[in-house]
Amino acid sequence: MNTCIFCRIVEGSMPAKLVRQDELSLAFEDINPQAPTHILVIPKRHIRSVQEAGENDAGLLGHLMLACKEIAKERGLAEAGYRVVTNVGSYGGQTVFHLHFHLLGGRHMTWPPG
Repeated sequence: MNTCIFCRIVEGSMPAKLVRQDELSLAFEDINPQAPTHILVIPKRHIRSVQEAGENDAGLLGHLMLACKEIAKERGLAEAGYRVVTNVGSYGGQTVFHLHFHLLGGRHMTWPPG
């Protein structure tokens, strides 16, 4: 059994509130939202973090960013603004070691973020 929680969501053995999916990616609601809209966008293929992505993953990374943009538009976030962030490693705040982008919106974001 796969121990990566996001891989288990991709394979359907763990439930998630899906927002969208296509052949390369999956997006779902975060179970611990930090904003009124908090969606995780992940590649279906396991990549530990953006640090482990290779040159041949450039198209996939772009695909994930465009998925964030499209979801933000669908959720009515595009005009007011939103944040897209990925965490890398334990010092970067990464707790699930499967590449994922947080799409956050629906409130004013502060800086610095953490």
